[in-house]
Amino acid sequence: MAGGGFVAHGRRKTYEDRVTTFVVITCIVAAMGGLLFGYDVGISGGVISMESFLKKFFPSGLEKQKNNKATTHESEYCKFDSQLLTSFTSSLYLAALLASFFASDVTRISGRKASVFIGGIAFLIGSNLNGIAMNMIFLIIGRLMLGVGVGFTNQSVPVYLSTKIRGAINIGFQMAVTIGILTAGLINYGTETIEDGWRVSLALAGVPAIMMAIGAVLLPDTPNSLIERGYTEKGKLILQRIRGTKDVNEEFNDLVEASEAAKKVEDPWRNILEPRPRPHLVICTLIPLFQRLTGIHVITSYAPVLFKILGFGENASFMSAVISGLVNMLATIVSIHSVDSFGRRILFLEGGAQMILSLILIAVRITIAVQLGFNGEGSYAKTEANFLLFLICVYIAAFAWSWGPLGWWINSEICPLDIRQVGQAINVSVNMLFTFLIAQVFLSTICHIRFVLFLLFLGAVITMTIFIALFLPETKNIPIEEMNRVWKGHWF
Repeated sequence: MAGGGFVAHGRRKTYEDRVTTFVVITCIVAAMGGLLFGYDVGISGGVISMESFLKKFFPSGLEKQKNNKATTHESEYCKFDSQLLTSFTSSLYLAALLASFFASDVTRISGRKASVFIGGIAFLIGSNLNGIAMNMIFLIIGRLMLGVGVGFTNQSVPVYLSTKIRGAINIGFQMAVTIGILTAGLINYGTETIEDGWRVSLALAGVPAIMMAIGAVLLPDTPNSLIERGYTEKGKLILQRIRGTKDVNEEFNDLVEASEAAKKVEDPWRNILEPRPRPHLVICTLIPLFQRLTGIHVITSYAPVLFKILGFGENASFMSAVISGLVNMLATIVSIHSVDSFGRRILFLEGGAQMILSLILIAVRITIAVQLGFNGEGSYAKTEANFLLFLICVYIAAFAWSWGPLGWWINSEICPLDIRQVGQAINVSVNMLFTFLIAQVFLSTICHIRFVLFLLFLGAVITMTIFIALFLPETKNIPIEEMNRVWKGHWF
């Protein structure tokens, strides 16, 4: 298959490549970072709704929930309203935010392989601490270590994958994220009835962490990274293995030329603030911002909690989280098979339109059903609950084949080499900052403004869909080293 094509000023450049076994195995190991990220995102919402976990670490929150059941006119929206409880979830993203800045320098100096390895070790330490935690100190330190792992892997893995076969294989990172979320939902469903089952849920993150750390030792670094650090011959050999052909001279020379240009930039952080890369700065900042403001984190991180708030029963809440996780994974497969056919913009715009429609229906349905929308009282009948779950799944599917994978990926491919690491650091930092803020305020916010929260998400989705239509050029089949030409031909 063609490695990429580009049309500008009357000429088209293509690079020859094949999807080799070497590339597939390498990308599977690298994408393990996505699986860990997804697992840690999905596991926390189930854990904080388990009675054994609440009894040990948040007894006041458990008492509040029991009082809610015994007290009339107590809002269902407020049954999990606890800043300490949300801190358990949000602390991971705060650590990821801080770690992403260090990860950028580590990746630039030591390569993406080193960042993947550090991320795997941090995940392993964090999962072990959480599994054996006897007090809040161990629990929070474990979550912070998991955050370090997220910061390093989210900084390096999308960039790592995008320098190999782009398109469907690069979305393997998001595919791994969705598999991690689904796996977390299944494990929480199985451990919810076990005494101290939360320990099993938290500790099992260590299994893929070991696989990723070992895999990182065996992984080759990317040609771009090797060339940038002066290992040109080794970079050429890796490029030949990736492309499955010896004829890589033209692409290799382009990579060397782009690398030499990048080395002339003394301070990439200052450089990205200059007028020329301003479009890249805007995209790298607003895409992750909008991705979080869709509200998807509310569902992926707090799925069992959200379904309990919306009036679902105990067992139904965990099963609904599994179903939504399965939809998330299957819809990502759609993106894998369509991104290289339809392009990035089409998926962004279709996904945005579908999310707009589903959020409107979700808000309306919550409002009219058993007074839950306004008063926060009551629960759903089975038919009503199933229909609301269907609408949430439609919303998840739209995100999963558009903003889910593309929100991470587009920033890793639009930036030229001289600002690439900085652009990805901004992407991860903005994403983690707003994930932290949303995770920290969600339970309190839904307690106070109730179903209006979904209308706020709706406004964000409308805004971001308009933004994509106006500001994002199509990057399908465009080699990374030729990406500057795209912006020269775009009005922005």
